[in-house]
Amino acid sequence: MVDVARPGERIPIASDHAGFELKERLRVVLGELGYEVEDIGTHSTASTDYPDYAHPLSQQVSDGAVDRGILLCGTGLGMSYVANRYPGVRAAVVWNPEIASLARKHNDANVLVLPARFVSDEDAVAILKTWLETPFEGGRHGTRVTKIEHTNEQNGAEALGSGA
Repeated sequence: MVDVARPGERIPIASDHAGFELKERLRVVLGELGYEVEDIGTHSTASTDYPDYAHPLSQQVSDGAVDRGILLCGTGLGMSYVANRYPGVRAAVVWNPEIASLARKHNDANVLVLPARFVSDEDAVAILKTWLETPFEGGRHGTRVTKIEHTNEQNGAEALGSGA
């Protein structure tokens, strides 16, 4: 659980072509705030497939190699679909600082997903800073987060990818 901003923390960031320019801006901001930024890609505005970038970032969060990460695509939806398939990943599509705050406080969101075509650079920076600085409240929200983490087997369904 990440409760406060931690300069020096390694944070991976990734985008598809639609999120590339905003990713570049946020990489700079993260660096200025003292974070170690791992740029997973993409590295241009050439058309690319968002899963190619969401999978490696989400795997790092799921494995515990990093505490949190940042994904960007046009709407944020594609990246969030991929990220939320990974155990322990709670990816939130965020479009304003209030949602960023609630995603952290109530859901312990550990992957910030930005809809690059729908937020300005200024708003994205405010969202990022809010998400980095807002602690998880725990309590009744902790119980809910625990319920999110129940596997399909615990719910009587087959696991993802079991070939059923």
